[in-house]
Amino acid sequence: MSTATTLQDTASVSILDYKIMGLPLGLFTILTVVVMSATYLGALPGGMVGAFPIMMILGAILNEIGEHAPIIKDYLGGGPILIIFGSAALVGYGILPEKTSAIITSFMKKESFLSFYIAALICGSILGMDRKLLIKAAVRYLPVILGGVATALLLCGVAGMMMGFGFKEAVLYIALPIMGGGMGAGAVPLSQIFGSTLNMDVGTMLSKMVPALALGNAIAIVCAGLLHRLGSVVPGISGYGKLLKNQEAEAEDSTENVDSIDYMAMGIGLLLATTFFVWGKLLGKYIPIHSYALMILSVGAVKALGLLPRKYEVCAFQWFRFVMVSLTPALLLGIGVAYTNIQQVIDALTIQYVILVAMTVIGSIIGSGFVGMLLGFYPVEAAITGGLCMANMGGTGDVAVLSASKRMQLMPFAQISSRIGGAFMLILATALLKIFM
Repeated sequence: MSTATTLQDTASVSILDYKIMGLPLGLFTILTVVVMSATYLGALPGGMVGAFPIMMILGAILNEIGEHAPIIKDYLGGGPILIIFGSAALVGYGILPEKTSAIITSFMKKESFLSFYIAALICGSILGMDRKLLIKAAVRYLPVILGGVATALLLCGVAGMMMGFGFKEAVLYIALPIMGGGMGAGAVPLSQIFGSTLNMDVGTMLSKMVPALALGNAIAIVCAGLLHRLGSVVPGISGYGKLLKNQEAEAEDSTENVDSIDYMAMGIGLLLATTFFVWGKLLGKYIPIHSYALMILSVGAVKALGLLPRKYEVCAFQWFRFVMVSLTPALLLGIGVAYTNIQQVIDALTIQYVILVAMTVIGSIIGSGFVGMLLGFYPVEAAITGGLCMANMGGTGDVAVLSASKRMQLMPFAQISSRIGGAFMLILATALLKIFM
């Protein structure tokens, strides 16, 4: 009897101590009831004041489930993958009200929450890096991307030829869109290049490419979780978020306590991140390169040349940490609602198509991981940034892949893959069309 009482007391204490988003379960439940009541009674306000609570609540719940569900947490990436595909399913099957979906989609796209988040990550993660490490890694990184692209296109083409799909068709309609840097900077301009070259309707070309893009993104996220798992059980192949093998030896000495919260510093970090984003947009009006790539190059130049005092670099890093820790589940939910069509992923699930997409993603992992290993990178980190971040859906995919692999600090290199690597894929597509056609 006393043993049973002890077990009951232990269970009660554990439930009382359980926290979600740092909140006691009881308080989180009250907040959830309020937000969900407003959602299903049509009283959720538009704009960020309505989008933030529903995205944070649902994101936290799905993340909690994903981080504790046995197979999902161990092999499929945990919370991030459940947030993205779970929220996409909520929209696709009509469980989430259309008005709420519209509020979240508007917040992500029209009100640019995704850009706001990525600006914080690019600025803070680059300025927070060791200067010598940034210079050394950047010089070696482009061959890692090229190794992943070459292997991905070759494996997909050979698999397509062996399965009767055709080498040329597999490379042009599956591998290139997957490795092309996402939707807006990849598939859309690719479809225009294909349409004008082949005298075909751009919409028709895009409809061929989108399923490959969506399924490739899904497989890349799953592979990110598997690579995290592999790096945890095989010693020596992962730096656990460090890209270079000798990164520890080259770290700068620093006496600042970057973890102490300074509210003014976070405000300065917010200003720096958004201003660098605006600077990238401004340059984009005159330079035909994606604004994210221009932002990365600008922040990287400022860091490499030491133009910004260290105390302001710490401000940007603090803001980046706040955004990453507090808003990542909310952002992933927005990606699932606004950018992921669950039906497109399901419709693409023919055996032949899935194999070809999988071969593309696997090829990107093998090629980038192998070249990275030769150049002094950890294979897991090289495969994630140089391979999977080329094979996903650009900025949204970068966040999802790095979340699933628990390596958000690698965002600068992920963005180099998506933006600069994506621009390279457009040039490669033009060359391949001339060769094949």
